[in-house]
Amino acid sequence: MRYSFLVLFLLVVSYLSAQADADQEVVQFSGLVVTGDSLSPIPFTTVYRARDNKGTVTDVRGFFAIPALKGDTIRFSSVGYASTQFVIPDTLTANRYNVVQYLSRDTIFINTTYIYPWNTKEKMKQEILALNLDDDATERARKNLESIMLYNRMAEVGMDGSENFKYSMLQQSQRISYAGQVPPQNIFSPVAWAQFIQAWKDGAYRRRQ
Repeated sequence: MRYSFLVLFLLVVSYLSAQADADQEVVQFSGLVVTGDSLSPIPFTTVYRARDNKGTVTDVRGFFAIPALKGDTIRFSSVGYASTQFVIPDTLTANRYNVVQYLSRDTIFINTTYIYPWNTKEKMKQEILALNLDDDATERARKNLESIMLYNRMAEVGMDGSENFKYSMLQQSQRISYAGQVPPQNIFSPVAWAQFIQAWKDGAYRRRQ
């Protein structure tokens, strides 16, 4: 008897809970999160409901979609932007609601930090003066700073990322320029031959020791 009464009680409670949930219609809340100055999409923005702190994040295009109830407060937050919130109207007649949410940039200025190999500038000065560099060390430093020495060292250093990118873009632009035709061959160019002969005379192709 008691077991039957308990089962009946649980069924009634479940029915009443279901009825309460049915009275609160779910709204498909979606939209875009963009910057307020340039209207650029803000990817990976946190979008969540304030009542239970559950939500989602925007994709790479700034789009989001989240289920919510009428009257819910939706909060938006992203690193580098001021957090804001939006309240879904409780007078909606449809089960969908779309918005374009703007976020203002939140710039934080940090004080300049100087990093030294010693605790203070005075300590660094004392350590440098305590080296007591001899004439030979000073002479070696002067030779290492000569223009011809710096030029030779620069010639031995390979291209950095910026130079590699420019060279790759140049090759790509040349392929596009000569698309559908035969590119010119320098082997038939008298100017290229003249440059090659002059470089040969100048010793540009000699093996370095």
